[in-house]
Amino acid sequence: MNTANDFPRGEVAVTHAPSATEAAVETALARLDLDTKARLLAGQDRWSLPPVPEIGLKSLVMSDGPIGVRGVRWSADSPSIALPSPTALAATWDPRLAHRAGVLLAQEARRKGVHILLAPTVNLHRSPLGGRHFECYSEDPYLTGAIGSGYVNGVQSGGVGTTVKHFVANDAETDRFTVDNLISARALRELYLAPFEAIVENAHPWGIMTAYNSVNGTTMSEHHYLVNEVLRGEWGFDGFNVSDWTAARSTVDAINGGLDVAMPGPRTVYGEALSQAVRDGTIAEATVDEAVRNVLRLAVRVGALEGAEPAVTELPETVDGVELAREIARRSFVLVKNDDTLPLKPGGTVALIGAAARDARVLGGGSATVFPDRTVAPLDGLTEALPEGTLSYAVGADPNTELTTADKGFTLRAVCRDASGTVLATTGIPNGQIHWSFADLPDGVSFDTLHTVELTGTFTPRNTGPHTFGIKGKGAFSLSVDGYTHYDGVQAPDEDDPFEGFFAAPAPRAQVELTAQEPVEVSLTHLTALGDYLREDITISLAHQEPQRDPDALIAEAVAAARAADTAVVVVATTDRVESEGFDRADLRLPGRQDDLVRAVAAVNPHTVVVVNSGSPVDLPWRDEVAAVLLSWFPGQEGGAALADVLTGTHEPGGRLPTTWGSLADAPVTQVAPENGELPYSEGVFIGYRAWDKAARVPSYPFGHGLGYTDWTYKSVEMYRNVAKVRVHNSGSRPGREVVQVYLSPAERENDRPVRWLAGFAAVEAGPGETAEAVVEIPRRAFEVWDETAGSWTFIKGSYNIQVGRSVADRRINVAIDV
Repeated sequence: MNTANDFPRGEVAVTHAPSATEAAVETALARLDLDTKARLLAGQDRWSLPPVPEIGLKSLVMSDGPIGVRGVRWSADSPSIALPSPTALAATWDPRLAHRAGVLLAQEARRKGVHILLAPTVNLHRSPLGGRHFECYSEDPYLTGAIGSGYVNGVQSGGVGTTVKHFVANDAETDRFTVDNLISARALRELYLAPFEAIVENAHPWGIMTAYNSVNGTTMSEHHYLVNEVLRGEWGFDGFNVSDWTAARSTVDAINGGLDVAMPGPRTVYGEALSQAVRDGTIAEATVDEAVRNVLRLAVRVGALEGAEPAVTELPETVDGVELAREIARRSFVLVKNDDTLPLKPGGTVALIGAAARDARVLGGGSATVFPDRTVAPLDGLTEALPEGTLSYAVGADPNTELTTADKGFTLRAVCRDASGTVLATTGIPNGQIHWSFADLPDGVSFDTLHTVELTGTFTPRNTGPHTFGIKGKGAFSLSVDGYTHYDGVQAPDEDDPFEGFFAAPAPRAQVELTAQEPVEVSLTHLTALGDYLREDITISLAHQEPQRDPDALIAEAVAAARAADTAVVVVATTDRVESEGFDRADLRLPGRQDDLVRAVAAVNPHTVVVVNSGSPVDLPWRDEVAAVLLSWFPGQEGGAALADVLTGTHEPGGRLPTTWGSLADAPVTQVAPENGELPYSEGVFIGYRAWDKAARVPSYPFGHGLGYTDWTYKSVEMYRNVAKVRVHNSGSRPGREVVQVYLSPAERENDRPVRWLAGFAAVEAGPGETAEAVVEIPRRAFEVWDETAGSWTFIKGSYNIQVGRSVADRRINVAIDV
């Protein structure tokens, strides 16, 4: 018997005796003067708050953390476990598994001296074009809240804080620093605030991160109503509120709007500006004290305040990160189509095709980037799993049609020099990107002394031909390949975008003929000082693109391999120039000639399996022409091993769609670009499957859909007040896991309410011929709507249909109830 939200003993929200915590907070606060309090609310660097030794307060350290804990350095010196993307975690429909992921990340955070993870991201998949779609869980607020609660409970059970983000309505990337999202009160409450509310209620997070964007005219870092009245007042949130990086704009408006901490440092709107505002009488010191209390409360909880007992005194058992990454990946894979081709038949031959099969994209990038000490690509995983001589490989089509960060074949180090040319430090670099701030600089290096950074090393080409090299970043650069300087000049990207050097496209600067397996020296030198520019970070990249072979020839090679094999497995993928933080997508097409590749392979092999390596929906125009389609998301470092587990049948694919997959032409909600600075959410409460239902459109694959390797028969549903007991029978020949989904639908169609919505879910496991019972509690909120006139939730009485099934479209049993 399983429910979606029951946690075994020891897996509950972490709480702490309020009297002991608050006493420690008040004692510490009383010992702080105004300047120290103001300084404590401002980042001392990119990742931490300043220590206050006189009261025993350690520096509170933060780290990006949706899929792994990078720590305070953009470096592979301390590798990180890389779990599958948040969309993948949500595709497991398993809050317990999310809890286990959180426990692992807390373990990683403690290893790296991190107190607070800047995660999870619980914004909704409002539009499939959202560039950060892969870092968010779902289009559905209930599923998002359930997975997010599991994650937060897991992290905080390990004594590490979370910051649930981005509060609120940061659902796209276009003009994300300035966009004003216009949202009705009802849509805001029923959709966009709902996951945050659920997590506050069920997991008691220790932190919230406010977003860059504005909501209905007020920037979120100053939104008194949503932060102080809703988040803190109505919901009772007692954690700290940190700005998204560089989002805080006004000293007075931010502190009065409920923003506790302005990040990053050392230059913020708090610190000296905050204490001076108190002295000038424009801010009450009591307001500053409230913010400091929230920070001190966090410090107590994470064990950073001496003499105060932390929230967690007994840590969870150690988690094997490699094994958990592999388990989450295979549990997240969604088999959306299977014409009796999977699992692979024993003894057959397999043609593995696609550049992404060799160089898998295991994570989404941007602020979620981590550096694992190993990655298992599909080619690696299947080579290990299949008998020798049964697997062949062909590139087929390369999605990387643009320059990307130098990686495969490069061995690089960074050499830091002062103005006299003296070497200050030398450090290894995981790939062609340097992303340093004050905290990231190598030991012995400061911005006061640093004059040049040379990214240097060797490149061993995989292919003979013209290799293109490029540069991403702002300032003066010199690029040399094989002893020849190809570029010596200045690049000046958009001064108004603080992250332009991180997310912008690289500029091509050299094309060099190279020979496969013959190493050459490469060097990118960057002058860190340019005019009067004050350096606070260094974000530069050496970029590269392999020789572009004739696409038709590559596809022909793949077709020959597919024709000779019993099964063809084609891996298609997006790239970091298509799907990333920092920009939204223009379309849902796979880059390059990948669609042509799939069609050509399917034409010669009826047993063609397509594995889609993307973090969010893409168009699948060939889906009716292939035998099987498996969605693998960004599967984390063990993705290739997990894929081998699923394709060979060692494990069944366990995922269900957390978001609707359909063509862009049919998608009901697509606008992500503001006009005149404003983006109206004119669709109201109709996003995701709600919008597809309202428009009477049929997607490629509906929300909740996913196949396993066995069959399930839905036997009966019994209602006991607000609890549905669902009996399902494993009518197949293999053991399996079924996600039982319960949707609530008004008996009479109402234009202002969705046709149906997810009200609960639970997973069961059963062997062949066995029957299992899922117990799903339907919360009161499922029957409520936000009354904009009354400004409150209203319970809607009447007749409803309890619709139980395998997806929002595959509903097996209907039970009528009156409430």
